[in-house]
Amino acid sequence: MSKYTTARGLRRTGAMLACLCLAACSDGTGSVQRFITRVEHEPGGRVAPLPTVPKYETFTYDDQNMRSPFLPAEPVGLGTIRPQANRPRQYLEHFPLDTLKMVGTITAGGRTYGLVQTKNGIVHRVTVGNYMGLNDGRIIQITPTQIRLVEIVPNGLGGFMKRPAALGLSK
Repeated sequence: MSKYTTARGLRRTGAMLACLCLAACSDGTGSVQRFITRVEHEPGGRVAPLPTVPKYETFTYDDQNMRSPFLPAEPVGLGTIRPQANRPRQYLEHFPLDTLKMVGTITAGGRTYGLVQTKNGIVHRVTVGNYMGLNDGRIIQITPTQIRLVEIVPNGLGGFMKRPAALGLSK
């Protein structure tokens, strides 16, 4: 095979491909035209009426006499609840409440005492008015099953608030 026959064969192949491409682009829109004509001659349907829109009622927001929602309800830090800074700390105030365990009660001399065990296993005797826990927790009641106290904790606004807490008898 010579160079000449190869080039002629390539030309023939190219010409055939061009003919095929042009044949593929023939006018095949007759069915589309018939469809459009048929749809144009059909009668149109009815459109449902639009729904009625209710009348808009205006609202006047009178915020001049109201407290700003972004400011605290009372002035920050002016509360009367405060931890007693000058009071000497009791031994059980060095432990978080969740590390203390109530293990029982004892009555002696007409007074009821709560028995509280620390993490290291030592049992301490407490009575109403004693303090324990890290948040100035003052014991307010001792029952056979629980020691109730009130803690003084930060309120998140620069002041303090009272929060009830309790130690239950562990089984």
